[in-house]
Formats: sequence, C-alpha cells, structure tokens
Amino acid sequence: MEAPFIFGKIATDENFTDREQEAARLSSNFESLINTIIISPRRWGKSSLVHRAATIAAEQDTRLRICTVDLFNVKTEEQFYNAFARSIIKGTSGKWDEAVETVRKFFSRLMPRITIGTDPSNEISLDFDWEDVKRDPDEILDLPERIAQEKDIKVMVCIDEFQNITEFDDPLFFQRRLRAHWQRHHKTGYCLYGSKRHMMLEVFTDSSMPLYKFGDILFLDKIDTEHLVAFIKERFSSTGKSVSDDAARRIVLLADNHPYYVQQLAQLSWLRSTREECTVETVNQAHISLVEQLSLLFTNLTETLTFQQLCYLNAVVAGEKAVSNAETLHKYHISSATSASRSLKTLTAREILDNRNGKVTFQDPLFAYWLKHSYFL
Repeated sequence: MEAPFIFGKIATDENFTDREQEAARLSSNFESLINTIIISPRRWGKSSLVHRAATIAAEQDTRLRICTVDLFNVKTEEQFYNAFARSIIKGTSGKWDEAVETVRKFFSRLMPRITIGTDPSNEISLDFDWEDVKRDPDEILDLPERIAQEKDIKVMVCIDEFQNITEFDDPLFFQRRLRAHWQRHHKTGYCLYGSKRHMMLEVFTDSSMPLYKFGDILFLDKIDTEHLVAFIKERFSSTGKSVSDDAARRIVLLADNHPYYVQQLAQLSWLRSTREECTVETVNQAHISLVEQLSLLFTNLTETLTFQQLCYLNAVVAGEKAVSNAETLHKYHISSATSASRSLKTLTAREILDNRNGKVTFQDPLFAYWLKHSYFL
C-alpha cells in the first residue's frame, strides 16, 4: 500500500494542505503578472505553493506560460544566465524543434551553442560564450519579454533559491542590472523565492538594496493546527486506517506545525499503525524513532558551533526570553551581552534560529527537541 504522506517533494493534489488563501493570492498575481516575493523558513512548502498557484493560473489563462528556474547549484553569474535562458526557452516552447527555432530567432549577438539529446523528448542545452555575455547580457535578461511580445503570450518566471545571487562576484551590480531590465517588462512577471529567509529579507526589505519593493511580498506563516489535523485524518482514512484526534494533534504538536515534519512524522506513525486506530503512543514512538534517525545529523551540526553559540541555544531551548540580561548570561555561561548578540546573528544567518520581530525560535523543531532532551540533558 502506498504511503499517503509526501515530504521532500512537491506536494500536489490531495497531498497539498491548506494554503488556499496564499494559493489564490499567488495565482491571481501570476495571471496579472505581478512580481511576487515569497519569504518563509526552509521546508515550509514554498515550492509546493508555487506549483499549486501556477497550475491554477495556467488553467484560468491559456495564454500564460510558467517558466521555472532553479538556482540550487548556481553559484556564478555565468551559470545564472545559462539556467535562466534554458528555462525560458523550455517553458515557452512546445517541442524541441520549436525551442531550436526560438534560440535562432531571439539570439543574434550571443549565438549560444545548442546541444540536443538523441531522444527528441530531451530538452536542449545551451552554452554561451561567457566573454560575450559579460559584455552584453541584454538578450538573455530580456528574453522572456521578447518571446511574450512575439508570440502574444504572458510569461511568469518563477526563480527558486533566488538568494544564491548574493554569492556572485558583484551581487549589488547584478541586482541593479536585473531591476533595470525586469522593471521594464510588461508581458512578463517574476516570482522570486528561496530557502534562506534572512538573506531574502535582506535583498527585498532593505531600502538600500536594488530590489527593494520589487514586488508583492508574501510571508508564509505556519499552517493552522485544525487544518493539519483534518488533513492527517483524511489521509489516514484514504488508506483504510484511522487516527484519533489526540494522536493527530500530537503529530502537529511534536512537529510544531512544520509542514515537512508533519508529513514525515505522520507517515512514520501511519507505517507503525496496524489496522486499528493510530494512537498517541504510536505517534510518540514514531517521534522518538525520527529523532534518533536525525541524531547523527544534529550531532554533526553542534560540532560546527562555538561554545558561546551552544550556550545561547541552551538558553533558547530552556525558554529564556531575555537572554541578554545579567542573570541569564551568568546562568548559561554566556560571556557578555555582546557575545549573545553575536551568537544570535550567526545562528540566524545559518538558519538555525529565526528572529522575527524580536521573537527567537528554532527553525527545526526536532533539532530543538534533541538539544533539550539529549544534548543539554
């Protein structure tokens, strides 16, 4: 029997839970070509939300084309241009021969090398001369707009892991270049999102940055407990199994409403369940098993942290609200308020902690649990 829960992949159809308001807002932005920035901690379902919104928008508007660019392994400006052009051509071309024709028609100065696999269904590969691109990248950055105008279509470009552009040799210059081109596009819109929340915030909410107020910013919150409980119960029921209300709520509580961990813990609980109802005890056992599975990863992570950073995490795990006061500093062996501030900044930059309006929380609830019940114990 196929497991009813999905994690580590894009959630579609019945595996997509809640986020209906966000999906409606995002799909409306797609149809209207409104630039949108999605900001949330990692593994909160950004890619699934974009996929859902794109599906809805494409069904509503047959002239709309969705082009998805993944910058996961893109570390240089040269790699960006290759990935960007390849995704635009793929997303706006029905067949490989149409893609080849698009390359020939819209590139006159750059003239990329085209590679096509032996199987006609394979996507084409482009390779630009980097020296030519450095001198004049306009043909690539304006490619979606030119194609949209020529074919009388609308193009929405969705770029995942967008924060990777901050690692380029001259990120500010590159961002200014992007804005100079993209703000003049009328038949193309951009949806930009990534897994490093603090870096995305810096790029789009700092008034000194080139992409400040580039578009509608969508902050994702945790999914409501009631929606998650109903989702878990429905997915159990779809396989002929059942889960008690208390057990479903226990899954959500232990995963701290984290979409990825809710799905993973629910699946482990489902696998442990017999034909009878899944109980709280079953969930607790599954949770212990999951934490044990991740313990080596968590141990390796702590070994990369300084003593002062670990002391700061100990204070947060213990529920301390005012870490910088003298009593708390002394209790958790933090050398000074300056050290505490420095630790918070580093731990936030590393996506271990999330500092939202002064409220400090762990991005990974299972790491927090492991620290409290294993490491610091």
